[in-house]
Amino acid sequence: MEYRIEHDSMGEMQIPADRYWGAQTERSRQNFPIGVGIETMPAEIIKAFGILKAAAAAANHTLKPEKMTDAKLAAICAAAKEVTDGALDGHFPLVVWQTGSGTQSNMNSNEVIANRGNEIAGAKLLHPNDDVNMSQSSNDTFPTAMHIAAVTALEDKLLPAIQALIDTFDRLEKENADAVKTGRTHLQDAVPITFGEEVSGWKNSLEKDMELIRYAMKPLTELALGGTAVGTGLNAPAGFDSLVAEEVSKLTGKTFVTAENKYHALTSKDELVFAHGAVKATACDMMKIANDVRWLSSGPRAGLGEIFIPENEPGSSIMPGKVNPTQCEQVTMVAVQVMGNDAAVGIAASQGNFELNVFMPVLIYNFLQSVRLLAESIAAFNERCASGITANREKMKEYMNRSLMTVTALNPYIGYENAAKVAKKAHKENISLREACTELGFLTEDKFDEIYHPEKMV
Repeated sequence: MEYRIEHDSMGEMQIPADRYWGAQTERSRQNFPIGVGIETMPAEIIKAFGILKAAAAAANHTLKPEKMTDAKLAAICAAAKEVTDGALDGHFPLVVWQTGSGTQSNMNSNEVIANRGNEIAGAKLLHPNDDVNMSQSSNDTFPTAMHIAAVTALEDKLLPAIQALIDTFDRLEKENADAVKTGRTHLQDAVPITFGEEVSGWKNSLEKDMELIRYAMKPLTELALGGTAVGTGLNAPAGFDSLVAEEVSKLTGKTFVTAENKYHALTSKDELVFAHGAVKATACDMMKIANDVRWLSSGPRAGLGEIFIPENEPGSSIMPGKVNPTQCEQVTMVAVQVMGNDAAVGIAASQGNFELNVFMPVLIYNFLQSVRLLAESIAAFNERCASGITANREKMKEYMNRSLMTVTALNPYIGYENAAKVAKKAHKENISLREACTELGFLTEDKFDEIYHPEKMV
């Protein structure tokens, strides 16, 4: 392999000749051989760095044009766009398990943009610290990248996936508005419900989750950039924080503002904890929905069998013809991962000491994994399971007619205790509620037939 020599404040380093990173990135690459190639800094963070570096250069060009010249701005923006577009992903090798401030990933961005920018310009215009990192610190850039990445992932990935599943459930609700079935509480028979009503519960859970996510996103639109090292804004010109937030908004098409208190923005990660809580709530609802679907589709002959779901692949290496609810299983496993990630996010956020939190890479790694996994999981479940659900109306009718809890319809006529006697007699002797009620002398057959209509109990 061919190398070139680059230097930083600690001396010279050999860098692979075909890579744009510099000495500080290489030191980190050598000092943290932990999860290499597997747990690298999330692509969403790298993209966010490209956005914020271009935004910072634009703000500096306005406020300090004598230092951020037209040529430097053009070179930084061109290289930063390549970072944002993913064209330079191979030049960001650093792992999550590095310095807790994300300093080395900030420098990775500075070095790559400087070297690529110089290449584009055909001249050595840019210095990683003096130009690309102008008016910034790792302590305010990494929190800013976290918020940009979080908002983008939630808005562009998770919310559309949830909405698509809501649309599917809305269709199923309408199609099954007249499919009467037995309800179930405590895994025991309950009074009747329509399958459409059951699906409406799933749908509204996800609608509530979307409301929670949107509510939790608003605090994430506040950016730490402009606080520099400890929140004072040292070495950043007046107005830089507000202007750079405007520039980030232009580049992303989303509304971002500067954080009112930079001391809070650097050290507290409560906004991310709150937002991940909404993500976890969605995972909890998806766990419930997926479990309902696999219970209702269980069988085909020894289960509930009230709904049919798509048969996607063989389910057993030994039992021919077996098909399993695999999409439900992937959803429940993803939900478990998100719930576990929530613990990591919360613990990491609790570790802010004085003017900085130094658990930021692990926090955003888990946050973004949750959002990415949940979005992809919901999309797969919708496409390969939910969209193909059909009701087994014959089975639903059979269960409803056999259910003892429809005896609840008799309460106004014979009272709770007498109705309980009817249900117990019918269950013990394996006879119908009609037979039990008339044998006990509580109602005549004609009166029973007049008032007993389970389909009207929904």
